[in-house]
Amino acid sequence: MVLGALWLLAGVLAVRQAAAVLRLPPDERLTDLETWTGEQGVLHVSGSLYDSDAFTGTPFSGLVLKPLTRAAEQSLGYAWTFGTLLLVVVLALVAARSLPGPVSRRTSLLAAPVALSLLVLSLPVRNTFTLGQTSIIPVVLVLLTVLPATSGRQTSVLIGVAAALQPALLLFAVVLWLIGRRRVAGLAAATFATCTALAWAAMPHDSWTYWAYHIGGAGLGAPADSLANQSLHGLLLRLGLSGPAELALLVVLAVAVAVVGLRRAAYYAKDGQLLLAAAITGSVALAISPTSWQYQQLWILLAVVGRVGRRATDRLVWPVLVVLVMTLNRRALLPGIEILGYIGYNAPLLAALAAACLVPFLSRDSPAWDRPEPTPVAEPDKGRFAWVPLLRFVRRPLSRPNLLLELMFIRVGYFGYSYIRALAPDSRALAESHGHQILTAEKWLGIDIEHWFNSVVADTPWLRDSMNWYYSTFHFLVPLSLLAWLYLRRPVTYRWARTPLAFATLLALVGFWLYPTAPPRLMGLGFVDTAHGPQDLDNPDFGALTKLSNQYAAMPSLHVGWSLWCGVVIAIVAPYVWLKVLGLMYPLMTTAVIVGTANHWLLDAVGGAAVVAAGFGLQYLLFGVGKRPKEEPAGPLWPIRFRKREPGPEAVASAAVSVPPPRPSKESVPEAAEPTEATGPGSR
Repeated sequence: MVLGALWLLAGVLAVRQAAAVLRLPPDERLTDLETWTGEQGVLHVSGSLYDSDAFTGTPFSGLVLKPLTRAAEQSLGYAWTFGTLLLVVVLALVAARSLPGPVSRRTSLLAAPVALSLLVLSLPVRNTFTLGQTSIIPVVLVLLTVLPATSGRQTSVLIGVAAALQPALLLFAVVLWLIGRRRVAGLAAATFATCTALAWAAMPHDSWTYWAYHIGGAGLGAPADSLANQSLHGLLLRLGLSGPAELALLVVLAVAVAVVGLRRAAYYAKDGQLLLAAAITGSVALAISPTSWQYQQLWILLAVVGRVGRRATDRLVWPVLVVLVMTLNRRALLPGIEILGYIGYNAPLLAALAAACLVPFLSRDSPAWDRPEPTPVAEPDKGRFAWVPLLRFVRRPLSRPNLLLELMFIRVGYFGYSYIRALAPDSRALAESHGHQILTAEKWLGIDIEHWFNSVVADTPWLRDSMNWYYSTFHFLVPLSLLAWLYLRRPVTYRWARTPLAFATLLALVGFWLYPTAPPRLMGLGFVDTAHGPQDLDNPDFGALTKLSNQYAAMPSLHVGWSLWCGVVIAIVAPYVWLKVLGLMYPLMTTAVIVGTANHWLLDAVGGAAVVAAGFGLQYLLFGVGKRPKEEPAGPLWPIRFRKREPGPEAVASAAVSVPPPRPSKESVPEAAEPTEATGPGSR
């Protein structure tokens, strides 16, 4: 059943990607292919392919593509799109077949649909579909060489042709040389030379232009210092370096990356991890090439097969990081802070360098290869009712989660929350009608105190300034600080507390979508926006403020919701009574602030409390976890292991005097211990 669902998901994603391309207008579909093969495309021009920077391939690529121009024009891209889809399927099947063994039957069955889903979702494949690029062909050619049935002669031909299409892939011949397959490496180089010579004979002027002026694609396509170029050359240019100094530093860095990366690739190839070795070699090629565009970055995604970490909880960090880098927009990875945003925009290059030179992938002879240290878990809790919990198969982890993994999930989760909140309906008429409904309900209940309290705050400078500071600061500071403290000191409680917080946030998103509500300050009823001043209600954007987020996401109030979650957790875990009281006062103070600053109605606060209560209730229904779990005081975040101290000669002599040595027997003679030593980078 699971296998069928995964194949269905993979098929839907693949068909959706193909349909997304074919639905585009003809002038927006397969733009690179159209540039090459269209009516005025470079492959039709009698002059040089490189008279403009539109064509970025090698002369051999142009020689191969020229016979396809008429077919590409007549099929309007349909054949090209479905051909690319077929190549992606082949790539997924080859990658699934090439996983380093031993592989369980379940893994071998699930690997293919999972690989196809990840490939279709990845940015390089999506970019290849949209542009009509040919970059997936060299990847398929190289990966076919890792199959057990591929002979040495076939390997040399495949790698040679792939290198003729993308010269940096000649590095695979270097890896073959390093692992002792020198004859195959020589034949691969000869195949590359033959294809290049064939293109030179057919197009001498183009070949001279490419190899003399544009070797490796330098100077072709977008500017080399653009963010699209994820190579060391592009990074150095973006850092402000240029001229001879930049070229000298580039040569040093490229040689260092090539030496370290290719040696690592050879090591893992000898270890039987051929797919990982190919991914490392491809990552080296991306880093040292003059230009590495998005559609060429598929090698990074293939590095997901490497195993890292000795604990079971650590195994997910590397694959999750790679998948996030290869599937998400750069702004989703890291916030827009200057230094963090810069890292996010260069994330593919950093991931390629990490895979090539830094990440300590395990070797297959490591004890942790198939026997990682298990995560302690608790059996599902039994609820008060027989039907609780609903998810009886879920076991609750009892150890501290991996910090890097948690930070990645928190960042991506908050980006998703912000993105969905911004997409929620923002019709002014609908939001104001809901605001009037809430005000009417409050008048009926006799709790419509917003206008009076807002006037008091606006007319009291110290109260107004302090509430504005509270509103803009505490909303993120307190929950994040509490989560950090729980993670460090109460890891089991951290797992218990974060789940209802996530549920409450998801439920709030549903509320924003189904019931967009205008806050008091945007109702035009005389409320004073104490933080931003009067809003121009005749301006459809209501000033610059609404460009930042959806201003109609008022019901429920997550300011109150998150503060109530903090108050409940503090009241439960705080060791002192005064801290418990302060925690319970926090949501009350937050309620006063959101009403006093005219950012929410009083019933918005009730909605925030409701989603938090529902979050704790959902956790109980699904997992049976109601009360805070008991746990021992947490140990250090990074356990320190001390080497056992050997007794000194004085202690040995004392022990020899005080305790007579036992008489040895034939059965008790100890065997000499064999020395051990590291065998490679994966054994550390």
